[in-house]
Amino acid sequence: MKLTDTHCHIYSEYYDDIAEVLKKSRELGVERYFNCACDGKSMREVLDLAKVYSDLIPVIGIHPEVVDTYTEEDMEFLKSHISDNNVVAMGEIGLDYHYTKENKDKQIELLRKQLKIAEDVNKPVIIHSREATNDMIEILKDYKVRGVIHAFSGSLETAKIYIKMGFLLGIGGVITFKNCNLKDVVKNIGLEHIILETDAPYLAPVPHRGETNIPGYTALTAEFVANLKGVSLEELTKITNENIRRIFDK
Repeated sequence: MKLTDTHCHIYSEYYDDIAEVLKKSRELGVERYFNCACDGKSMREVLDLAKVYSDLIPVIGIHPEVVDTYTEEDMEFLKSHISDNNVVAMGEIGLDYHYTKENKDKQIELLRKQLKIAEDVNKPVIIHSREATNDMIEILKDYKVRGVIHAFSGSLETAKIYIKMGFLLGIGGVITFKNCNLKDVVKNIGLEHIILETDAPYLAPVPHRGETNIPGYTALTAEFVANLKGVSLEELTKITNENIRRIFDK
């Protein structure tokens, strides 16, 4: 049984040789990659790449960081392709107050539009939430959606709230960082509540921290989490793949 990277950004602007990146990732034991879009350009690219690489699985959505620049054409493209058979989820969508809160209302409006679409077509969502936990929790309560909290980095209390709402927590390379509090959270929740991701090309795990991340490094995070939880890598792979099927294979 092979691992799945449930969140990466495999675009030509980040990688000169996508075929080689995927080859190396397969050699490391990672065989499927959820390729998450962020804007109009990347939505089109992830769909085009999926026609070339069957293991690059498209996820399409509009990221909060482009709330001031996305177009109605982008939204119409999302609406027209979210029901495509090979699109497994809507993402990466959410709220990000890290750099500014000045466009907070616009971010919330964009998020709500996309959550409504996902609800209507019964597609899971991949949620980006940065310094916006309270707003995110309250907004998600208004929609009947399932999905993943990408790059979860919150408290155990917050983790339990999302879990109770039916969301999985996306765990990536950050958990391998020396002073990361996420280790304590993962120790105290069941493996049935997490899935593994890289956020490639960002957030490469130790010992590649600071380098360009690739989907294959999911294997390093998997090994770290397995050791943290006291289970075999095989058992961790089995459980996380079951979690993926539960949320995405509808």
